[in-house]
Amino acid sequence: MWMRAIQIAFVYVGTVVGAGFATGKEIVQFFTQYGAIGMGMIVVSGGAIHFFGTRLMIMANRLHARSYEQFNAYLFGKVSVVVNLFMFVVLFSVTAVMLSGAGAVFEEQLHMPAYVGLLFTMVVTFVTMLFGLNGILSVNMVVVPLMIIFSLSIAMMNGGDIVWTKPPLAAFFSPFAYVAFNLAMAQVVLVPLATEVKDERTIRLGGWLGGMLLMFILFSSHLALSLLPNFQSYSIPMAEVVKRSLASFYGLYVVIIYGEIFTSFIAGVFGLHRKLALFFRTPIFVLIALLIAMYAFSLVGYHSLLTVLYPLFGYMSIIFIFLLFYRKMPS
Repeated sequence: MWMRAIQIAFVYVGTVVGAGFATGKEIVQFFTQYGAIGMGMIVVSGGAIHFFGTRLMIMANRLHARSYEQFNAYLFGKVSVVVNLFMFVVLFSVTAVMLSGAGAVFEEQLHMPAYVGLLFTMVVTFVTMLFGLNGILSVNMVVVPLMIIFSLSIAMMNGGDIVWTKPPLAAFFSPFAYVAFNLAMAQVVLVPLATEVKDERTIRLGGWLGGMLLMFILFSSHLALSLLPNFQSYSIPMAEVVKRSLASFYGLYVVIIYGEIFTSFIAGVFGLHRKLALFFRTPIFVLIALLIAMYAFSLVGYHSLLTVLYPLFGYMSIIFIFLLFYRKMPS
């Protein structure tokens, strides 16, 4: 039971945290900009991600839902068709951005052509997807421990006082916005994973471990970022932290950046492939076509598209966790 629970926790953390952890920008946006009060907000996020994530997985398990579409049909009822179509567009866009990010890591950090990173990521993704959920579990069993080691190193190498500031009222909603957005995206993996695991005790234990690990990772990163002068001015603030106090770990940091982008990418591909494979008899060709489409879109700049989609998806995510709390738990 413990081994399976640890796998659930690692997939949970790897899918929820995503590439936002590696860059540090997401942590700054939701927590660090509010000063020392951000520590309390991270505790609230840890509790919320445990509660809502565990509830999602148990609900999916009892519904025998094998995809996020089936799960959303229970939550949203008649409007689930619209919700799922919108989510497909967002998921495709965000996943393509992740692929583009993988190419950027190769170009900016390894000084190799971006297309090498794109093609390498597509090949590794194709191999991973051949193993289905087990492939995703295996990837996260490697990446998440590296994240934990890196976070522990950050916590040990950084110390000092964090400034207490009076946060605006909106800050108190930030933990729930963080949980809502990331959990709505993570359901593409968490729903089929919970249905496959079946045992509710294992799911509860995995949800608890995932919440604790997430809280530790966020807390250590928040502490390091809070001590960085002018942290809001950097597009990749975590890189500045590493350069200043953990220069010898920079190689590990690059690996983690890529690993986190990759875990987000395969989670998106997994959800999209599951949906499209329902309409075709040859899932393997669907996967190839999906990866080629991702490659094509990763070469196109669509920041304006995401500027519109992200806020809309944020509002939908708030409704998502409200319904997750409101809907009766299936027996």
